[in-house]
Amino acid sequence: MGETTVAEVFKQAGYATAAYGKWHNGMQPPYHPNARGFDDFYGFCSGHWGNYFSPMLEHNGKIVKGEGFLVDDLTDKGMDFMERNRDRPFFLYLPYNTPHSPMQVPDEFWNRFKDKELELKYQGREKEDENFTRAALAMVENIDYNVGRVLDKMESLGLEKNTVVLYLSDNGPNGWRWNDGMKGKKGSTDEGGVRSPLVMQWKDKLPQRMHISQIASSVDLLPTLADLAGIPVKTQKPVDGQSLKPLLVKPNAEWPSRTVYNYWKGSTSIRTQKYRLDKDDRLYDMETDGGQTTDISERMPKFRDSLKILKEVWLNEVKPLINIKDDRPFPLGDPDFEYTQLPARDGVPHGKIARSNRWPNCSFFTNWTNLGDSMTWDVDVLADGDFEVDLYYTAKKKNLGAEFELRLGDNLLSGTLTEAHAPPLVGKERDKVSRQESYTKDFVAMHLGKIHLEKGKGHLTLKALKIPGQDVMDVRLLMFKRTVWNY
Repeated sequence: MGETTVAEVFKQAGYATAAYGKWHNGMQPPYHPNARGFDDFYGFCSGHWGNYFSPMLEHNGKIVKGEGFLVDDLTDKGMDFMERNRDRPFFLYLPYNTPHSPMQVPDEFWNRFKDKELELKYQGREKEDENFTRAALAMVENIDYNVGRVLDKMESLGLEKNTVVLYLSDNGPNGWRWNDGMKGKKGSTDEGGVRSPLVMQWKDKLPQRMHISQIASSVDLLPTLADLAGIPVKTQKPVDGQSLKPLLVKPNAEWPSRTVYNYWKGSTSIRTQKYRLDKDDRLYDMETDGGQTTDISERMPKFRDSLKILKEVWLNEVKPLINIKDDRPFPLGDPDFEYTQLPARDGVPHGKIARSNRWPNCSFFTNWTNLGDSMTWDVDVLADGDFEVDLYYTAKKKNLGAEFELRLGDNLLSGTLTEAHAPPLVGKERDKVSRQESYTKDFVAMHLGKIHLEKGKGHLTLKALKIPGQDVMDVRLLMFKRTVWNY
């Protein structure tokens, strides 16, 4: 907490702000996009999603159903936002979910690649799944189509000359495939796992076809955009990045040397303009050896040691959670927001209750067969209040009459399963390659009633009181809607 987002900076300057797509920075306010500077949010708050065709999504905290292929849908929402705000300043963030797995894409794009021979293939020892690569290429083709739609919309609205457009990708490919000869993939802190293209357009303001070779980082985006827009940056904490405007507007501008740090799950590497020190303190000349094939650390021991010191200083300053359990509770009932969602992803199953998949993001709880079993969420109620509670579930007809209880401290709600809803799992019929993630279902809401919660931390527990059938139900999420604010 205490960090200022680019959306907050632009919102404070009077811009309309929106994010449509994937948000991997927290689901519950104050971590939700609406609490981090975005007036409008449509998409999902998770690392990945289990279905890309008309899936369960949310709009400003409320559960909704998507419309068609997800990336097309997000683009539609973005273009609508541009139309509505054409006469005022706006900041639009479109974080697409593809080409992340599961590998789903409309047949129109898949058919362009499914039978093609790959001309560019992965150069390393690991085996490339060529069908997975074809699916990723089809997804990127769909992204290109949708980026084109955004640019066409901007042109039709007459906004090209006063709109800055940025295009960049996620960190590294999600499989062993062609990566321009760079070492690593997603999850690696080598060049191939962290390098992303950044393409910018501002008609008649930025030079065309200019290639900038100086290294930059995502932390530079906020100061750069604010500088281009003439917006003062007022933040509670110092900004780590720096404005790239001098490089953008003046070819061959003087630029100070800098170091970029890359971290992932205990692995840290650092990059200067010319060199990379990898997670094992091997040193590479990135100008002549982009694939990191030759360790030159023994030729330059003093320079290697200086970078090792920089790495240690940075780690001591940033203090990433290395081998430390993150036991922070999930916030519930932020007084400034109406909805709080608690998905199965954030809960803990007890007894024989199981998660539908080891990758938790879009998973659900299943195998709820015993009275002694339960599922819990560690929560921090941020303010007293009354909340309407909905439980999103599926259940078979033979389990009707099951009774259960939702409790936090002395406050509880009881429920009885009165309506069956047993849809099939979806996703496999759309997958172009086998997935690792959980399949999904069409979960529906059961209204449990109203519960009063007091400010403070505790264990929210859902358990069965009566099981007349083989099990109770499968559980996807709990939704709390604040009805009374007590400040």
